Amino acid sequence: MARLEFETIQPTVGSSFRLYHAADEESCRVYWHHHPEYEIVYIPSGRGRRQIGQHLSRYEEGELVFIGPNIPHLNFAYGQSSDFEEYVIQMREDFLGKEFLKNVEMESIQWLFQKSKRGLAFGMNTKQKVGEKIRQMPHQTSFERMMTLLWVLQEMALATDVELLHSEDKSPDVPPKETERLRQIYAFVEMHFQTEMDPNEVAATVNLSLPAFCRYFKKMTRQTFTEFVNEYRINHARVMLLQNVNVAEVAFECGFNNLSHFNRTFRKLTHRSPTAYRQQFSTTVYPRS
Repeated sequence: MARLEFETIQPTVGSSFRLYHAADEESCRVYWHHHPEYEIVYIPSGRGRRQIGQHLSRYEEGELVFIGPNIPHLNFAYGQSSDFEEYVIQMREDFLGKEFLKNVEMESIQWLFQKSKRGLAFGMNTKQKVGEKIRQMPHQTSFERMMTLLWVLQEMALATDVELLHSEDKSPDVPPKETERLRQIYAFVEMHFQTEMDPNEVAATVNLSLPAFCRYFKKMTRQTFTEFVNEYRINHARVMLLQNVNVAEVAFECGFNNLSHFNRTFRKLTHRSPTAYRQQFSTTVYPRS
């Protein structure tokens, strides 16, 4: 069962960003996670499901996406067999220094970083061109990897075959110093989302009064705490539904004591009933290419 996890990311040794290539069964660990880093995911071949924030769709003939910071997303290996392969690059916005992206030469890449907060998926032309370069990166020196990454970012910034996964920016601009406080709040929700949560108790964990906590949370996340909890519970429910768990059991396990309330909330956030959602997005329908 996948719960939302805060992923702590350390750069690759000798590098200012993280690069990894997964091509074995370990890559199939299932988790619903988030982190403050930007993330590029390249999947050379195959088909599957992408779940990034509230967006859920299918990809064909491999995948290339750029995901902005703090957007919850499901591991792309979910539902795939052990021969699944992916390349992942993760970086902070200031991975080359706080002022680097402000240079005029970086104007296109600045635009890319901003648009990635809505989630970006790229078409076959860019996927092939960029993918070829990404495949070379694990075998390059640190300097070569840096130059390749800048080339990749520029190509993605100039690409015309790009799809915005969200109609509006879904990622809050969270100052780095606030990441730990939000992590504490998210950890509390992760621990208690299956039960009735007292907002006063949550506020106390970050040393705020209830009114101050409500104002703070809305400012940081652009959601009320109730909206966040409902979204968290429904995202958890979406994962469980694709594991063929009974709908009533899903509702109970995700903190809804009333099935009608669960159905209404699920439909409000996904525009589908739980049963229709399961039928449309079940991972069992994907053949390997």
